[in-house]
Amino acid sequence: MEQTLVIALVGILGIGAQWVAWRTGLPAIVLMLIAGFLAGPVLGVFDPEHAFGALLEPMVAIGVALILFEGGLSLDFRELRHTGSAVGRLATIGVALGWLFGALAGIYIAGLAPEVAILFGGILVVTGPTVVIPLLRQSSIKSRPASILKWEAIVNDPTGALCAVIAYEYFRKVAEQPGATLFEVVPPLIIAALIAGLIGYVAALAIAWSFPRGAVPEYLKVPVLLTAVIGVFVISNLIEHEAGLVAVTVMGVALANMDVTSLRSIHPFKENVAVLLVSGIFILLSASLSIEDIRYINWPIGLFLLALLFVVRPATILLSLLGSKIPWNERLFLAWIAPRGIVLVAISGLFALRLSDLGYTDGNLLIGLSFAVVVVTIVAHGFTVDFVAKLLKVKGTTRPGMLIVGSTPWTIALAEQMRDMKAPVLVVDASWQRLALARQKGIPFYHGEILNEATEHNLELAPYQNLVAATENEAYNALVCNEFAHEIGRDRVFQLGESADGEDKHALPASLRGRALFESGFGVEDVSERQRQGWVFRKTRLSEEFDFEKMQEKLPNAANMLLLVRDNGTIRFFTHAAKPEPRAGDTILSFSPPQTKTAEEKAAKKASKKQGVQPT
Repeated sequence: MEQTLVIALVGILGIGAQWVAWRTGLPAIVLMLIAGFLAGPVLGVFDPEHAFGALLEPMVAIGVALILFEGGLSLDFRELRHTGSAVGRLATIGVALGWLFGALAGIYIAGLAPEVAILFGGILVVTGPTVVIPLLRQSSIKSRPASILKWEAIVNDPTGALCAVIAYEYFRKVAEQPGATLFEVVPPLIIAALIAGLIGYVAALAIAWSFPRGAVPEYLKVPVLLTAVIGVFVISNLIEHEAGLVAVTVMGVALANMDVTSLRSIHPFKENVAVLLVSGIFILLSASLSIEDIRYINWPIGLFLLALLFVVRPATILLSLLGSKIPWNERLFLAWIAPRGIVLVAISGLFALRLSDLGYTDGNLLIGLSFAVVVVTIVAHGFTVDFVAKLLKVKGTTRPGMLIVGSTPWTIALAEQMRDMKAPVLVVDASWQRLALARQKGIPFYHGEILNEATEHNLELAPYQNLVAATENEAYNALVCNEFAHEIGRDRVFQLGESADGEDKHALPASLRGRALFESGFGVEDVSERQRQGWVFRKTRLSEEFDFEKMQEKLPNAANMLLLVRDNGTIRFFTHAAKPEPRAGDTILSFSPPQTKTAEEKAAKKASKKQGVQPT
């Protein structure tokens, strides 16, 4: 099959699996593994090794490097304030214990040769951002355990690679010079890792200095950054195998903490690149698996996999976090969640060949065994993360919430309605005075500038899947919507429309604005004026008997539907561009004028007073 067709199929399968995962809520990584396995060894649609030959390994290696760099860009040291010393413990004590327990399980349960088990135990300390981050994205986990898992995944990936390199270099040294000691192997490798880290840090400094000063034009920033990452990776690998992973991780973390404002504009692009790389690499690696690799799996290997899930990981986490301030429910959650991904498979495949060259026949087991670990951990953790999170009370709010930017009488009234409908709601404003009404009404609020980068670390934004920007400044509202569109989704950021008179010659282009609230496109002045006239929000629950048409008959003609909330908490807005289909069980929130009593109602009330009957 032509290489171009294989590339197209890899893209279709990878992104298709991501889309199905989004629609169904199933773990994306599981679906990608299944898609690649079916396309490769089961149906034989394509064979990546045949299609790309010797280029497959460097392609995967560079892809992993870019993924680790992108993950490093998401690590801000300010997050460590919430995780305490947990990340440091897991990156040091946890690595040592995980390596020890994994090696012992490989020797005494799987029956591997000691050398192979020790090397594989080092690789097993990785968890991997390629699987952890998508898992956290799909599940609403509280910020502290989610942050610990993310940091552990990104920091331990290059660490696990270095552990494998240390083990391999030691066994190679012993094969060449019997009687060689660890002291002859470890110090040079540590020095190589430090040099690689320094190279990554210097590259980050160069980027941080040149980008803000205009030394690189805007259209070249992304190409320069990607080329620099690949260059740092390749140069560091020339110093020592897998040292490049250390270099790109350091480079990413360093840039994330150097406050390079010009990097914010490329965040959407680098996230899109990461999604493409994760999808493509998982499809390629799972399609590369052969039926012969699976035949190595036997009962001892099965028991080894169970030991990884129920003994090695829990013992590593619980012992590492002894005496820490992390609550026990979060420790138990961390002890269960440890899916493995691309780095495990890529490094295992590399060292399987090297161990075979050294004469260790069990080295061939590493390919099938690494895939078995990936499949078992992803399936076990991917399908149980929600259940375990609920059981241990570390799951965040599950009902979609609303983030309201701007504290005005209208937004506070909207927040009250959303709170009454059990939807998480938060009002954000930079003015303490304007937040007075929110404090008085007991509405959750945040005092601060929503566009300040520090807000991302001081405020938990995960529960809020819809944003309404409704300050008195329409340009500012548009800026907020544009800033959060790539995180929340362009179709989930809303702002009040232009003035209803349509005479604003300075109106912002639609491409720069969020979705306009209300089908009528009410603007800031419109809702303020109507609220002064006594307009109010009204909630109406639909049923089989009382449908949308009957509801419209009961409301005043001037009423405007704003949104509906379904039984599962899903929020859908009535906008100038989209109109949801109301159905039984939905609660519709409308903004309508005060209802005036009809002549018949007034006469009935007057008659009841004459008869001494109190109206109901």
